[in-house]
Amino acid sequence: MAEVRELRILWSQRLRRDRWQLAIWVLGIGALALFSATAIQQTYGDESSRAELLQIAVATPAILMLRGLARGAGVGAFTFFQIYSFLALLAGLMSTFLAVRHARADEETGAAELVASTPAGRLTPAAATILHGTAANVLVALAVFAGFTAAGLDPTGALVAGAATGAVGLAFLGIGLLVAQLMATSRGANGFSAALVVLAYILRGIGDATGTPDPGGTVVTAGPASWFSPIGWGQQTFAYTGDRWWPLLLPLALAVACGGAVWLILNRRDSGASVWGALPGRAAARPGLNSPAALALRLQAGSIIGWSIGGLAMGLLAGSIGSAIAAADTVNSSVTSALRAMIQAQGVSLTQLMVSAMFSVAGILAAACALQAIIRMRQEEAAGTAELLLATPVSRMRWLASYLLLGAASVVLVMFLTAFGAWASLAAAGEDSMDAGAIWETAAAQLPAAFIYLAVPALVFVLWPSATIAASWAFLGAGVVLGIFGGMLGLDQAIRDLSPFTHTPVPSGSTTDWSGAWWMLAIAVATAAVAAAAMRRRETGTA
Repeated sequence: MAEVRELRILWSQRLRRDRWQLAIWVLGIGALALFSATAIQQTYGDESSRAELLQIAVATPAILMLRGLARGAGVGAFTFFQIYSFLALLAGLMSTFLAVRHARADEETGAAELVASTPAGRLTPAAATILHGTAANVLVALAVFAGFTAAGLDPTGALVAGAATGAVGLAFLGIGLLVAQLMATSRGANGFSAALVVLAYILRGIGDATGTPDPGGTVVTAGPASWFSPIGWGQQTFAYTGDRWWPLLLPLALAVACGGAVWLILNRRDSGASVWGALPGRAAARPGLNSPAALALRLQAGSIIGWSIGGLAMGLLAGSIGSAIAAADTVNSSVTSALRAMIQAQGVSLTQLMVSAMFSVAGILAAACALQAIIRMRQEEAAGTAELLLATPVSRMRWLASYLLLGAASVVLVMFLTAFGAWASLAAAGEDSMDAGAIWETAAAQLPAAFIYLAVPALVFVLWPSATIAASWAFLGAGVVLGIFGGMLGLDQAIRDLSPFTHTPVPSGSTTDWSGAWWMLAIAVATAAVAAAAMRRRETGTA
């Protein structure tokens, strides 16, 4: 009974600590399911139009990488095709962040050692985290079920879709807990876990893109790569067409296997230690670290490299999609006509429009890289290391300026590599419908919105430090939902205009309207200036 009471107390502590974060995750995922299903029925209510769009996706396999596995033109199956992989991606990220926060992060702060000194020991907190994460994913599954059902979709298919989303979250809960045992820092564990979630999304996309279509062009059998991805396993439930439950045994088995490995490791390692120990540091810093900017770069190098690799991969993918679209433009006139009907308001080539759409995703990566620079400042301040730095002749404004400049440079680097990847991919395919100048303009068009996500979190950090991390990610998430998915969700244009991504121009030669980009750049510069001015009067370590 004592163990049950301790488990209940620790779970209650986790619920209280995460109440707002979990509410945002669960309600956000459920709302996305509801709005997506509603908007799809309003926009693509005709089964023939849904079938035509599926034929387009199947004829251009790279598009399947961004959507899902085509399983027919029924409204439920089409909705599952459009949105499930993104819902599963969000559930995976929620679960890995939750696992690391209550495992490796608690060991870094010393909280885990304090709990271990009580009768709870070291295993009960892990059990409380597993219980906490399981409950969170059950809520996600119910939220997806409720969203799809409220939109009028078949309840049985909605239940399968919700269970598939929650099962993927459970798999990544186990993966996150295992990675937390392997890595020496919470920053490394979060980064590695998130990379595994993205890798699962990419493997699922490769499997869908290399699958075998049926003669009608509306159903695809996934390729082998999907079977190496928990998100791909969730797709194999065939919600609304097959409603199969057995594929969910795979993510559940992975979760149990990871949980067992965590249990074995916890019984054998010291508190605060890790399976992959940190390398010993130098006795004295290199001369190149004798400035706050160099130190900021040293602390952020890993995440910048990760986001930059993501930008390069997105550029290569954009080029491959562009060349595939160009082939469709000359080979399959029905596909071309349908694509032009979808984007008739735009006066540029199909290749450039598809590349621009992919670059908007790279813009999100650049924005995430930018705001992580500010988040790192907050982490340094909360850990007390910033106070040691500022005890030297380094001023608070210079410290902030170092991270702002680093964030801006990382944004430019991510978009440069994206443009380079797209140019290289198009050049290798011999595609000339989009010249190099247009590629670089398209990349440059993403910079102002990304700079907004550097400047606004910096102002939040100065004025309300404790809200920096949550507010920064919430700001980015809202911008993505409103700006990137707002049209699909059927949101009013006035609401969509609240997102910086809505105002990113699509270069079209001399007729391009760059006014939105200039306004965003001016707002970013002004916001950063206000943050720098306010930083002069702010106390270090403000809660």
